[in-house]
Amino acid sequence: MRCLVTGAAGFIGSHLCERLLADGYTVTGIDCFTDYYSRAIKERNLSHFRSHPHFTFYELDLSVGVPSELVRGADYVFHLAAMAGLTRSWLDFDTYTRHNLTATHRLLEAVKGSSTLKRLIYASTSSVYGRYASGDESLPTRPSSPYGITKLAAEQLCRVYGDEFGVPCVVLRYFSVYGPRQRPEMGYHLFINAILLGQPIKLTGDGLQVRGNTYIADCVEATVRAMQAPPGEIYNLGGGEMVTLLDVFKKLERIIGKPAIIERHPPRPGDQLATAADVSKLARHLGWKPTTGIDEGLAQQVAWQKTLLENGKNPSGYSIQQYEKSHELSQSEFPDNQRHG
Repeated sequence: MRCLVTGAAGFIGSHLCERLLADGYTVTGIDCFTDYYSRAIKERNLSHFRSHPHFTFYELDLSVGVPSELVRGADYVFHLAAMAGLTRSWLDFDTYTRHNLTATHRLLEAVKGSSTLKRLIYASTSSVYGRYASGDESLPTRPSSPYGITKLAAEQLCRVYGDEFGVPCVVLRYFSVYGPRQRPEMGYHLFINAILLGQPIKLTGDGLQVRGNTYIADCVEATVRAMQAPPGEIYNLGGGEMVTLLDVFKKLERIIGKPAIIERHPPRPGDQLATAADVSKLARHLGWKPTTGIDEGLAQQVAWQKTLLENGKNPSGYSIQQYEKSHELSQSEFPDNQRHG
């Protein structure tokens, strides 16, 4: 069985490739290395499996076009490639449209009419719901950022290509994914590094923003199970354990054994105030449930980031000394799933 994974060098995509390879699939990975964060980080993600005999990698911008030979014969396509993050989407809408919407259209066109494709699994985000994303899939979709708008539009493209051309799409709306390899601008990543290095955390808002967190291994497990989901379905994918930012600071202080230094700043435009996925549909259809609690998951992420720092690097590729001198913990992305890549 052959799988195609877009966004293969990203946080979730790299973990998914590893899992598929471990399960015996042949995997083709695609990534275009956008400038959203350092290429070196993505190269490090790929290094865990790039030499695997059943893995092939292509550096490719999907928005430019998808060569037919890359999708020919694919049994499963996992479309995780996207331009991530709320803040930049307000400033660079054309780039978000290109990577989140146009790229999805190009991919759907490429697989349209495939005789081998069993599922195309599209990684969406809780951001399609907007400021309050707590509940099941019947919640109204009211994105509160350009990022969320482009992701919802791509969902609609998947629906249309399913209705009109029979492309067997399944949509997963990721909620607050965290764990080892999390992107360097995301909240938990910034918070952990700041506490480890004795740096201030720039807290936007009152700290009472609520998230239901999803550990990376649980996210990947559900994504793999979606290969058996009925075409046309949409699923919330979340961890179910809700915490506020202030709760997270306390947990990290306990795990690391050092205090968090908090600087308070105004909230960001479009930030989500509460997300909590009702995953009962995913449990009913696919028998999935999260197995990693927030304390255990945070401890795993702390251990990973601590190892990077001890080896002379932080997740952005700086040395510890460069990080202490030049890195500002600003506009932190409290993790919301989607945000992938």
